[in-house]
Amino acid sequence: MEDFGMAEIVILGIILSRLLVPLLIIRWPLPAIVACLIIDAVDQTVFTAVAPDADLSGYQTYDKALDIYYLVIAYISTLRNWTNQFAVEVARFLIYYRLVGVVLFELSGIREVLFIFPNTFEYFFIFYEAVRLFWDPRRMSNMVVIGAAAFIWIFIKLPQEYWIHIAQLDLTDFVQEDIFGVAAGTSWIDTFAAKPWIVVVAIVVVAALIYAGYWLMKNKLPSRDRPLTIDADAEPDREVSPERLDAERKRMSTTFLRPGLFEKMAMITLVGIIFGQVFKVSAEPLELSLIMAVIVVANAVLSVLLERHGFGPTAALRQFLFTGLLNLGIFVAIVGFYEILGTPVNLWNTFFYLLLITLLVTLYDRYRPEYVARFSKDDEPSAA
Repeated sequence: MEDFGMAEIVILGIILSRLLVPLLIIRWPLPAIVACLIIDAVDQTVFTAVAPDADLSGYQTYDKALDIYYLVIAYISTLRNWTNQFAVEVARFLIYYRLVGVVLFELSGIREVLFIFPNTFEYFFIFYEAVRLFWDPRRMSNMVVIGAAAFIWIFIKLPQEYWIHIAQLDLTDFVQEDIFGVAAGTSWIDTFAAKPWIVVVAIVVVAALIYAGYWLMKNKLPSRDRPLTIDADAEPDREVSPERLDAERKRMSTTFLRPGLFEKMAMITLVGIIFGQVFKVSAEPLELSLIMAVIVVANAVLSVLLERHGFGPTAALRQFLFTGLLNLGIFVAIVGFYEILGTPVNLWNTFFYLLLITLLVTLYDRYRPEYVARFSKDDEPSAA
């Protein structure tokens, strides 16, 4: 019973970290997304160490959904931060390609689908943000951007997706059984003690790679444009002038069918279907699509009304609260509708589902105007 209680505390801490850390991607993209990767990689190990007998099957539900959650936030951050428009378009294709693949997998259960639709976006995002540590990303040509995406897709993600989803091999078991020659589940201290020379070789290889990276940066790569910075707001010329941004937001507030509505509807519908399958909500995919469309349109109408009355998206928390209250009303109506039909609704899963959707809608509405204002010409319409 004590272990079970500890497991609940640890699971809650992991879930909170996986909810909050992705929000840091908006301001500190590279360290935050690396932190998300690390948390995702070690969570099961932490749970097993703290409470080896605990049933973690319920956590798998949230684990899948939170992976999509932080990837979509990373995409939204490209609208706020990235100054290379072609890279933004490549990132847009990669994230939607992956979302379509995950939807097809959730509906079919065919694991090979995820091999065909690999998660190239995540490592492409890391590549761009690594470039941005020292260099102006606008210096990257379209060929460099496409080449990086193709290299990641072919040589990194396809082997990884094959390993995970087709071969269905466990990295920890492989390292312990095939490299160190010990039984799976052996403690890592005993594992390393079995063949300590492998640890020494691994340390030497990592040190050599770090030195090679340093040598390339110093001798082969273009000269750095600025000192290292992990803060997106510290990038020179990234920010859109307040006058241009205000003008864009005023243009957007003149219509309910604002630019980006259809992209947002596509994004939230795909994410909504994935969350619906993961959380096992009562609605079918078509019903979820209609519900997501209602939520997106209702939120768009609310945003326009607020902006017309002077409550624009100047305060993220206020915008989230207004959107959340509206979505809470929709949530109550949906729950009531399904209760009348006699279909049980898991209130916690549905509420968590709604929370994630509200966060994503709020972030998209807040940061897409920066993308449009940054790349549209003064004499062109803002429908980019």
